[in-house]
Amino acid sequence: MMTTDPRRDARAEAQGVIGLGFAARVLEPSPPAVVDEWLADDPVAVDPLVPTVRPVPGGACSWDEWLESHNEHRTWAAQRWLGAFTRLNSPSSRFAESRHALHLLAAYVLAPARRRVNGKFGLRWTVGGFGTPFFGDDQQVRVDGDQLVVQFADNAVAEPITTLRRAAEFVLATAPDSEWAKQFDIPDAGDIDATLTVDPDAAAFLSSWYGFATSVLEELRTDERSVDASRVQLWPEHFDVAIELLAPSIRASYGASPGDEALPYPYLYVSVWNDMPPNAIWNATTFRGSILPLSQFVDAADQRATALEFFRNSRDALDARARRS
Repeated sequence: MMTTDPRRDARAEAQGVIGLGFAARVLEPSPPAVVDEWLADDPVAVDPLVPTVRPVPGGACSWDEWLESHNEHRTWAAQRWLGAFTRLNSPSSRFAESRHALHLLAAYVLAPARRRVNGKFGLRWTVGGFGTPFFGDDQQVRVDGDQLVVQFADNAVAEPITTLRRAAEFVLATAPDSEWAKQFDIPDAGDIDATLTVDPDAAAFLSSWYGFATSVLEELRTDERSVDASRVQLWPEHFDVAIELLAPSIRASYGASPGDEALPYPYLYVSVWNDMPPNAIWNATTFRGSILPLSQFVDAADQRATALEFFRNSRDALDARARRS
């Protein structure tokens, strides 16, 4: 569930925690709206003028390093997947139903809200759920637990998630935007007056899954060998968090899905765009690439290290093929 005041400025909150002398970087989108090619802020950018605390190691002070001398902020940082990382648990039995409801909101309400202003429809993880980067006049739309939030600069309003029609009226002032979805493999909107069931435990797990994935993928993105990396985005079509790495001939998508029709459980994946080099790691059966189900690493001593090893092994196998050619 969300806090009483729905307004958020994640980077300003972090700046208040670390104080003067450092520039704070966080995983959540923050205002103001950015007008670069991504039309979104970069969670790992280093400030050239001020020492930076960011969510990844190397090139600056990481949050984990900063927390070594600021132990009182470990819980705060863990809640935001910045450091002092907590563990993922397995999803509840009601997860699939809630995942579907939230997927519909992402595809038919949140993504269209951003797209109609700047043409972009990628989303991001936020504490409690997911949402748009800030766009237009510092606007953001996000899901926080079982609430839908619309923020304009310093003002924000929220209401409970009920139906797809009501959500679209609240955010878009129109019916759900189903026309644009026809070009993508997005679940049908169905009855837009049907109740969207969002179980609190399921919503909390989904937020943790996306936060975990975002923190891992941002670290992967900053590896020296992760060349030509894209930004981490939550794609509303398949409802997965992903990045793209390496040159066109060996490029692949590296991501985390909360489950889908083909694989109805949370899993990490590497989807190879072209031919795969011979290697036992390519174990996916529904696409070219590899998967690591949550069930296979939920009990790992270090879940993030296991996830990073999975991604890096696939990346390095592709990179090795390019170096041999």
